[in-house]
Amino acid sequence: MDRFEAIATLIAAVDGGSLTAASKALGVPLPTVSRRVSDLENLLGSQLVVRTTRKLVLTEAGSAFLASARRALEELTEAERAASGEYRAPRGELLVTAPIMFGSLNVAPIVHDFLAAYPDVTVRLVLSDVVIDLVDSHVDVAVRIGPLPDSALVARRVGEIRWLVCASPEYLSRRGEPHVPADLSHHDCIAFEGLQRYREWSFRDLKAMQQFNITPRFSVNTADGVIGGAVAGIGVARVMSYQAATSVREGTLVPILRDYEPPGIPVHLVHASPPQQQPLKLRAFLDYVGPRLQERLRKIAEIFEQERSVDELTGRTPVGSR
Repeated sequence: MDRFEAIATLIAAVDGGSLTAASKALGVPLPTVSRRVSDLENLLGSQLVVRTTRKLVLTEAGSAFLASARRALEELTEAERAASGEYRAPRGELLVTAPIMFGSLNVAPIVHDFLAAYPDVTVRLVLSDVVIDLVDSHVDVAVRIGPLPDSALVARRVGEIRWLVCASPEYLSRRGEPHVPADLSHHDCIAFEGLQRYREWSFRDLKAMQQFNITPRFSVNTADGVIGGAVAGIGVARVMSYQAATSVREGTLVPILRDYEPPGIPVHLVHASPPQQQPLKLRAFLDYVGPRLQERLRKIAEIFEQERSVDELTGRTPVGSR
């Protein structure tokens, strides 16, 4: 019996919640997974897990053994990395997570270029709007939008994004432009919501935050759908700056209520490894992606700064008041 193979199988079974999950994760037959766990229990002379029809439950002995086994495998992995030269040249796999739309628009293109620059590194990019635990899921780097809770994780701020309200020029010509958030009660709005309703929009007035309820004419559960509805002239939409940047630059959407925008929302690269313990693949990724993502966010902010500057220079009159 290969003890390390058996331990890795046990960990996969516990993390997945069942022997079947371990079988799928490891790509080995279910009887093999079951035999490895049984062989490990026989070797130790102790029952490690209780098998039920629906899940796997660790015994007290299993919990203690698993904690030590994880540390042993991590140390073995580190030793293998050092021996294979991973700490002398960037090589190996990186697991990276990012929010779906932000990751698709801004992270993935940078990763493509990174892979071309570092042919010995592979990247598994997981796009999800669910906050993934870096330690439990063995994530190397996460792109996080929003304030960060206090933790032992290492964070590098790369910029910020903003909530903004916008509409198409056609809609504003037809319905007029709202001057204050309360005017939205007289406008068709587009809500970003799914099965659960989300109909409160936040604005800043005299440095205080206020909530306004909107009555949507159209609701959709994707940012693309919200942008598409706004461009089509259905109504007023509230989206993130990076989501609307292209449409604003092309003139198909116009930002409104700029004086009431909430404060910017920070964007960070987050990882668990302190600098002195980083493998070169991670250090190379952070050094490559960080400045490029920062530049992308700077250009997004610049689109809206230019739009505001044009309004101020030309004394733009709200579209619906012309």
